[in-house]
Amino acid sequence: MSRKNVAPAAGPKVAVIGAGSWGTTFGKILADGGASVVMWARRPELAAEITESKRNSRYLSGINLPRTMTATTDLAEALRGAEQIYLSVPSQTLRENLAAIKPFVEHTDVPIVSLMKGVEKSTGLRMSQVIEQVLQCDPARIAVASGPNLALEIAREQPTAAVISSLSPETAEAVARRARNRYFRSFVNTDVIGTEFGGVLKNLIAVAIGIVDGVGYGENTKASIITRGLVEMTDFAVAQGAKPETLQGLAGLGDLIATCQSPLSRNNTAGRLLGQGYGYKEVVAQMQQTAEGLASVAPVLQLAKQVGVDMPIVQQVKMVLDGTMDPRDIAPHLTTDDDQPQGERTQNDQTGGGGALRRALQRAFDQFRHGGRGSAVDRP
Repeated sequence: MSRKNVAPAAGPKVAVIGAGSWGTTFGKILADGGASVVMWARRPELAAEITESKRNSRYLSGINLPRTMTATTDLAEALRGAEQIYLSVPSQTLRENLAAIKPFVEHTDVPIVSLMKGVEKSTGLRMSQVIEQVLQCDPARIAVASGPNLALEIAREQPTAAVISSLSPETAEAVARRARNRYFRSFVNTDVIGTEFGGVLKNLIAVAIGIVDGVGYGENTKASIITRGLVEMTDFAVAQGAKPETLQGLAGLGDLIATCQSPLSRNNTAGRLLGQGYGYKEVVAQMQQTAEGLASVAPVLQLAKQVGVDMPIVQQVKMVLDGTMDPRDIAPHLTTDDDQPQGERTQNDQTGGGGALRRALQRAFDQFRHGGRGSAVDRP
């Protein structure tokens, strides 16, 4: 028998809950890394297509999935015997999905990994906090994955890095070992707050970039918003208890660059539609997938108010969403209390001509060049 006809050996079972573009892509990452992956899909026709045709034509057109990926609509079947569980459902439906999952995981110590980048609108909780609250589990079991993760590019096996964060270094490392293959490298850290908020906040900046793109403004405007957006992200996350260096890593700067500049970004696309004059409801109707940034704007601003952080970019995005600002008037990087020239604060009330941004860019470059060796924050 030729080698190409030999079925791949079954690796350890992992479950991925949610079969959208990112859930399916992460399932492919895990399968290509040697795991036997069972997806849970809500729709029977999607589960059948993944299992039988090794395709997900709705969300990942043209991508062939590994033979070690299957899917089911039976939650118990998906979770039974899984050594790790990955959650990839819309952030606003996480709580109800966790309620269904709880009976199958409450007497286990299986790691639960969040692939979501949002905050719960009704509570302002991060996804790991919702998981801990609903499952009533040890937070050391919970991990989050973040970084520059445009699903279609990764599904096409273009080289990409991500970061896995958990309060437990052992949990983070166990997940990172599973979530890596020849085209996908996972680093680790223990700053869950910074890692999660990096993934949330970059979506909001990406909506702003989409708006100015839709209006027709050029690269100077976008570069200004991205740069000042990184400051807003860092100020907010640090006020919530994050480490500033996390926002300079893959979960912050890395994800910000990818999400702001790519037409594959759902949040960028949503912003572009807003900039072209569509209303909020029209944008939601046109989007085939969830743009998490739209739902996160209000709760993030509420959290910012509670800790006294000014977020002019996010505030102007909310005004466009509310219909109280013409998209052509968006210029949050120009807002200031008076006409007195201000020092360019690049991080944590520091000035110095962009030193923090330069260090962040150099650090991101070094991570890719050296495979993360020597990094104290995002270790491989």
